Amino acid sequence: MQEVDAFRAGLLAGKTVVVSGGTSGIGLAMAKGFAEAGATVVATGSSEGRLAAARAEEGAGLSFRRLDVRDAAAVAAFFAGLDRLDVLLNCQGVARPDAEWEEETFLDVMDINLSSAMRLSRAAFPLLKAAKGSILNIASMLSYLADETVPAYTASKTGIVGLTRALALKYGRDGVRVNALAPGYHRTDMTKALWSVPESEAKIADRSALKHWGTTQDLVGPALFLASPAAAFVTGVTLPVDGGYHIG
Repeated sequence: MQEVDAFRAGLLAGKTVVVSGGTSGIGLAMAKGFAEAGATVVATGSSEGRLAAARAEEGAGLSFRRLDVRDAAAVAAFFAGLDRLDVLLNCQGVARPDAEWEEETFLDVMDINLSSAMRLSRAAFPLLKAAKGSILNIASMLSYLADETVPAYTASKTGIVGLTRALALKYGRDGVRVNALAPGYHRTDMTKALWSVPESEAKIADRSALKHWGTTQDLVGPALFLASPAAAFVTGVTLPVDGGYHIG
């Protein structure tokens, strides 16, 4: 993987990493990338179907566990079962176009995308403090822009930027760094309805500075950087990784 090759072999050897929402899309790419960098990675998800498919990737430091990030007791029990933790990646996220204007759906999306990032971060903090580790949240270009079809997704990803800053201030005194990535249009199942249609695919690519869509692999290198000693003095930052879409 070219993104991992940019860093020295074994960069994260001996480190333990948890990737929430790690059974598909961006989360799965992160889980595989961190494992290739030498970490022991536990990736979680709540869909039995996605877990079953992802388990084909198990091995060489990568395993998968079921975890519903909305269940506070399950989250607490999950982290209580770990011996150590160096990096938490909050990659969990959903979008429910149009349905998010209904209150029940709005609140559920907010819980999965935003509240759970706080829930997992708090539960993971004692382990991260002991390891002087870090948290990496996943924001979005919709942290800066808006899409009227996904009000909860837009609000939750905007909230991730603020939560990242607040956690960085709170946890920094204990040596725990907190940063975020803000992906743009990357080819995932969530965006397939757009990139599978030539007209919309071209329109989005044309707005970006680099004139093409991203892949999930484009996020792995920036994530490894922010979790590595190279970013030891970086915290409270949200880094856009969108090919320049949000400046278009």
